[in-house]
Amino acid sequence: MASRRRHHRTALAVTATLLTLTAAVGCGAVDKALDCVRTADAIATSVDNLQQAISNASNDPTQASEALDQIDKELKELGDTTDNADLGKAVDDLQAGVTNVRDSIEKGDATPDITPVTDAATEIGKVCTP
Repeated sequence: MASRRRHHRTALAVTATLLTLTAAVGCGAVDKALDCVRTADAIATSVDNLQQAISNASNDPTQASEALDQIDKELKELGDTTDNADLGKAVDDLQAGVTNVRDSIEKGDATPDITPVTDAATEIGKVCTP
C-alpha cells in the first residue's frame, strides 16, 4: 500500500512539473507572438509614414529617409525575436525593398517604387497574425 501511495505522489509530482513546463513554454510562445504582432503593427505604421513621405517628397525630402530608418530599426527588433522561416523571408524581402527605395532616393528619384516594401510589410502582417 505504501509503495502505491509513493507511486501516486511521484506521478502527481511529474504531472505537475510537466504542466508547469508546458505553461512556461506556452507563455513564451504567446509573448513571442505578441511581440511579432506589435512589431508588425509598428512596421505597418512606418510603411504608411513612408508612403506619406514619398507623396510629400517635394515639401520635405528627409521624411522618407526618417521613415526608412524607422523601418530598419523595427526590422532589426523583429529579426531578433523570431526563428520562423516565413517571417524571416518576409523580413529579408522588406529589408531588400527598403534598401532599393533608399538607393533610389539617394540617386535623386523623388517618387521611388515602394511596392516591394508594402508587399513585404503586408506579408509580415499575415505571418504575425495569430
